[in-house]
Amino acid sequence: MFTENDRRPWGALILVLALLGFGGIILVSLFFAGTLCPYAGINCGAGNGAATEAAPAGSLEISFYSSNTKESWINVVTESFNAAQIKTASGKPIFVHVTHVTSGGSQGDILSGKIQPTVWSPGDQSWVDGLNQVWQDRNGKSLVTEDCPSTIYAPIGFVMWRPMAEALGWPDKPIGWDQIVALAADPDGWATYGHPEWGQFKFGHTNPDYSNSGMLMLTALAYSTLDITSGLTPGQVKSQAVIDAMHQLELHTYHYGTQSRDLLTLMARRGPSYLHAGTSTEAETLKYNIEAKDELRFPLAFIFPSEGTYWTGQLYCILNAEWVSAEQREAAGLYRDYLLDPKQQAIAIDNGLRPLDLRVPLHAPFTLENGTDPNANPNTVPDLSAPSAEAANAVKDVFHQTKKKATIIIVLDTSGSMEGDKMTNAVKATADFLKRLEKDDEIYVIAFSDNSTELQPAGRAGDVAERLSDTVLSLYAEGGTALYDAVCTAADRVNQLRAEHEAAGDKRLYGIVVLSDGQDTASDKTESDMFNCLPSGEDVEGVKVFTIAYGSDADKDVLLRAANRTNGKTFTGDPETIDKVYTAISAEQ
Repeated sequence: MFTENDRRPWGALILVLALLGFGGIILVSLFFAGTLCPYAGINCGAGNGAATEAAPAGSLEISFYSSNTKESWINVVTESFNAAQIKTASGKPIFVHVTHVTSGGSQGDILSGKIQPTVWSPGDQSWVDGLNQVWQDRNGKSLVTEDCPSTIYAPIGFVMWRPMAEALGWPDKPIGWDQIVALAADPDGWATYGHPEWGQFKFGHTNPDYSNSGMLMLTALAYSTLDITSGLTPGQVKSQAVIDAMHQLELHTYHYGTQSRDLLTLMARRGPSYLHAGTSTEAETLKYNIEAKDELRFPLAFIFPSEGTYWTGQLYCILNAEWVSAEQREAAGLYRDYLLDPKQQAIAIDNGLRPLDLRVPLHAPFTLENGTDPNANPNTVPDLSAPSAEAANAVKDVFHQTKKKATIIIVLDTSGSMEGDKMTNAVKATADFLKRLEKDDEIYVIAFSDNSTELQPAGRAGDVAERLSDTVLSLYAEGGTALYDAVCTAADRVNQLRAEHEAAGDKRLYGIVVLSDGQDTASDKTESDMFNCLPSGEDVEGVKVFTIAYGSDADKDVLLRAANRTNGKTFTGDPETIDKVYTAISAEQ
């Protein structure tokens, strides 16, 4: 819970996964899949995973997988619920075990069988419809068979440095997608608004494959482009007008992610010269303005898109699954009633969330000083209609079609310490990852032990992925660990490729993924030499380094610092989890 007076810094940089969407996002455009964390043993950092301890003996446990937008509120309410020892009709005290997840990531984990929730709370109905659609196709029945009531209002919109928002007219003038897309496409950039010193517009948004806010904000862009607020069809999403609008946005989008807090953490760390705006929930914006006040160069402003937005009711879905007993369903109903109790709804205000009852008066942190309009509500800012599962899938398709492609260099440790299961699983996970890349991404693999070798073939994923995967699978472990030399080799190679692309007018995202299981033992270069090879992280278009500390002997400090310096991410993995780590990286840029 946070209040205006609670100004403790809260944001240790969330270290999250690192690789598939690097082909998907860097496959999805180089970004993150947080819900894998609790199940894969991956170091995902703060904010993902279980929020409660093990159930006491004799209690009835229900598992609640909750969209992380409402994490602070849910933690407070669940702690009080568990302490209250509310009982089922049979006399068993109920214990709620909470895991905070992304909407898209948890949807995928339910469908793959990684998780079996009693209750699932995604941000929006479209995730429920998508889940039911696949479940119906597989099993001939739906997994969610009852209406999912809303638990709270958590509106999404734009987050922007306050001086920039004020240059656009905030808080007095409406600001919508039309202005954002026009600013992104304007060759004069901020000079049009009297601020040439700010340069071209730089945007970031969360990955629609994982993030509720990312998917819904891009859906809102489609609505705005078509000048409608409901009834969105896949055909309309794939119209040329929507494709053109999203293309203009993606050309000036430099960061993705699975949750808003990662984007805000990066904005806070790098300042307004790095990113100008992004998508976020109101709650996360308020939280940063209050708890990270001393870290911010300027306050942030939360902007309700003038054409309408999603108030995201944060649904409460009790699953009709074989793993959910009748008594667990009863317990889940009692917990739902507790969340909807006026007392618990009022607590939500302290956590930057709005009660479902619009008659409840708001108080701090809902103030202009803290960066939001307290008078906004679903009556003054239209609540856009939730997209169908088909329309949501079309939004993701257009995103993949229009986003910048990625050039990725994988730096793979093949030293003698990788012998055995480490090597077997590392090369298999790497080979599988290569095959998941988008066809127009570029992929290069540098294997290193005492020396570094760029494997062949290399280049456009659609042309080389199959053969390069076979080459990777043929690798074996021997020799020392020339980590510093290998990272510098990769940095030199990506700089060469970037220069070639820029000369050809090809705008791309660039990332280096480093997997290593040990300390450097064989480099000619020193640790400081390696860091001198890396970019400073000040350039939003710079190369990002994603590191995987593979096993307990990895040099976690060096890998962490390399990732943080370049605005990448660091992850931990082992032979059992490395494939999931790679899958996670796919959402990270």
